[in-house]
Amino acid sequence: MFDWNQFLGWFSIVFLLTAIPVAFMIVLEKRSPYKTVAWILALILLPVFGMLFYLVFGQTYRKRKMFSQRGLQGLREWRRITSRQLRSFGPAQKNTELKEYQHLIRLLLNNSNALLTSGNQLEILKDGQQTFTSLFEAIETAQHHIHLEYYIFDNDKTGNQLKQLLLRKRAEGVEVRIIVDDVGSWSLSKKFFRQLREKGIEIYPFMEVRFPRLTSKVNYRNHRKITIIDGKTGFIGGMNIADRYIDGDPKLGHWRDTHLKITGDAAASLQVIFAADWYFVSHKELKGRAYFRRFTEDAGIPVQIGAGGPDYDWEGIAQAFFSAITNARKRVFLVTPYLMPPPALLEALKTAALSKVDVRIIIPEKSDSRVSKWCSFAYVEELLEAGVQMYFYQNGFIHSKYMLVDDGFSTIGTSNFDFRSFETNFEANAFIYNRNFSKELEQHFLEDQQHSREIKLAQWRKRPQTNKIREALAHIVSPMF
Repeated sequence: MFDWNQFLGWFSIVFLLTAIPVAFMIVLEKRSPYKTVAWILALILLPVFGMLFYLVFGQTYRKRKMFSQRGLQGLREWRRITSRQLRSFGPAQKNTELKEYQHLIRLLLNNSNALLTSGNQLEILKDGQQTFTSLFEAIETAQHHIHLEYYIFDNDKTGNQLKQLLLRKRAEGVEVRIIVDDVGSWSLSKKFFRQLREKGIEIYPFMEVRFPRLTSKVNYRNHRKITIIDGKTGFIGGMNIADRYIDGDPKLGHWRDTHLKITGDAAASLQVIFAADWYFVSHKELKGRAYFRRFTEDAGIPVQIGAGGPDYDWEGIAQAFFSAITNARKRVFLVTPYLMPPPALLEALKTAALSKVDVRIIIPEKSDSRVSKWCSFAYVEELLEAGVQMYFYQNGFIHSKYMLVDDGFSTIGTSNFDFRSFETNFEANAFIYNRNFSKELEQHFLEDQQHSREIKLAQWRKRPQTNKIREALAHIVSPMF
């Protein structure tokens, strides 16, 4: 006969030995209260599984500095350049258009060593066809090296076209280095890696996750999507290497995304991010002017490349978004596939709207993640109450990640407007200070808005009760991710 008293006794012992010590660890990490409470609730309601879930997904590495692999000669030189620019403020002193953004420029210099570059030409790429055509053409011109870093690299038609192009360029003597995230590109076979390596292409997975070495590394993913060619041409944005960006998704339809081509000095800043990640995965240094070109400071569009992740002391991208939104005077136009803002950024959006700043947000109505969809919807009502204009994209799935503030500032990158991107993942964004570029990006926003339906507060409050329950449940678990 089953002895319930004995079972409860053993269960209590297991609870004391697991939940309480882990809860103590969570408190000592000094996270935001909402995250601390969410994890402790999980430990109480699921004593054993909650602990395992925390050990796999919940630990924070930022303060442990486990990713501080920055002892490269090129990066030390970059630090010296950064220090000089912090003192002189570089192009900002010569460009009157930048005066109103000096607080933001200085913030990015301090929190993520983001150098302000002036000699840049930019091209907005609004879909997969444009992006891969431009990317493949740029790779064709490579003379010395091709560096790629992607969250997803699929072994599909697009992935194999790129693979064959890279193999041909390597046969011509061009150096090729690739970093793929181990979780995002989990479907890549050992054969795929072997075929590239046998032909002289260097490819490494970022933070491998293999049982029994399954640790909290599974929660710290490299979400960057960047390419650098010969240190002078770069690509950054929302698109990975996969057919869906051209062909769409069978369930979601057309896949709307935004990428950015950079020609000029900011490509060298992308190189710094790649070099640090390359050293982390391969323990090999990239040195010399072949990789790190001197800044030209030619006429062009001012750009800073900001990075975020556990390898930085500060949540640099989140801080830049916060600073831009709180200093907005006319408008904030935001597009994101996942709307799960930390409390400070949520308050920034509501405060801007209540100050009569024109705040508009476009998110997808159909999403590739059910939890993310319902969690995003959980924020809609309070944003509408503050006067934010909310739009649900209708023409398939919008995966773009960009923002415009006032007349002269915009950002395009890999970071979603959510907890994971701001606090957990390795990300990168281009921060752009130029009125003409902002006007061009505004046209893309207005086109996306035309393909969206506006959500009104009275209408939204009448949504089914089952939807409200889904939103509430998703909202509760979201801080744990």
